[in-house]
Amino acid sequence: MGTIIKPTRIFSHHRMQAMRQEADPIADEVIEAVYQERGMVGIGQLMTFLSKKQNQSNYITPQQPIAKDYAGINMSKTAHEQWVKAAIATASLAFTELPGAELPVSVHNFFASYQQLPAWSNVRQMAEGSIFFQKYTDPLMLLLGLYSLPYCYAAADGAQVIYMSQRIHKDTYNRLLETAQFVLEVTKPDAFSANGAGFITCNKIRLMHATIRFYSKQSGRWNDAWGLPINQDDMASTNLAMSYIPIRGLRKLNLNPEDKESEAYLHLWNVVGYLLGVKEELLPANLREAYHIDRVNVSRNFRSSDAGIVLTKALLDSLNYFAPESMPKKLPVAQMRLLLGDDVADMLAIPAADWTWNLVKTTQLRNFFQSLRIA
Repeated sequence: MGTIIKPTRIFSHHRMQAMRQEADPIADEVIEAVYQERGMVGIGQLMTFLSKKQNQSNYITPQQPIAKDYAGINMSKTAHEQWVKAAIATASLAFTELPGAELPVSVHNFFASYQQLPAWSNVRQMAEGSIFFQKYTDPLMLLLGLYSLPYCYAAADGAQVIYMSQRIHKDTYNRLLETAQFVLEVTKPDAFSANGAGFITCNKIRLMHATIRFYSKQSGRWNDAWGLPINQDDMASTNLAMSYIPIRGLRKLNLNPEDKESEAYLHLWNVVGYLLGVKEELLPANLREAYHIDRVNVSRNFRSSDAGIVLTKALLDSLNYFAPESMPKKLPVAQMRLLLGDDVADMLAIPAADWTWNLVKTTQLRNFFQSLRIA
């Protein structure tokens, strides 16, 4: 049987540049309705709901001795898993909670209206995508912190809204846990079943993005040359960072997943991206299209920026602090450089690798996040 040639759409520079002036009108209309009805007080109430934690205790911080104690070399794997689950319970968002009576009807209507999969979704392929995640959970969670996030930070204009939100670089560790929780939630086998939390999770993140977009434009600090905050171009690139970029990362780790299972994972994230408000036309139908979107994104958007550098440094500082004490401190730097390549690493001012470079190239990358699992 001959090789099947898959059709590939062209994602031109001009087409993607136009997407920087488009956002998510459906979610934006909800935010505007809340603002018209209740003003900034209503926006604040909505953001409180969207950012509500499962546990209202204080976040894990470097000042808490337990964090450093539990990162020590003598800590057993079981104890580490218990601490990480406790950290997630403290730092993670309450994704499964629906809006309460205190929120306007427009918010309730939004959650009620977006509880269905797109007509083109393939439930069987989504299930295979979930199996793919379960199979590669440990390396995929590694790649989230060392590849996907800095990939997003390398897009100079898109990094501006992440930087302006403050929390990313001022509360990096807990934001990392929340991102890990989101990934774990939408990749569960039952995420989009009647008993799953996939729809609620995506709806919350979608409205959170719209709220951040609203705040950014209201701040008076937004530069229109960057495009709209959290625009379609940036949203499509972020979705790629959660789907195709980890697949490519697995290949860099010499794990070499099969194309069929990789495209199932890509399809699962296409569904997630659609539910987050990404236009269907910007979702890659296969790995070849994903490759072309990535190349266009890198050539158009990747360049050095103060925002990207600050965000990457905060990420590295967080990974270094919470890594086991037995691990060489420069290892995350070497890992990032190997995954991103020197050109992108230099854009983000990632320090030059030392002797750990050879360690990374000759051994399997150690996973900082191997215990970030939610039962």
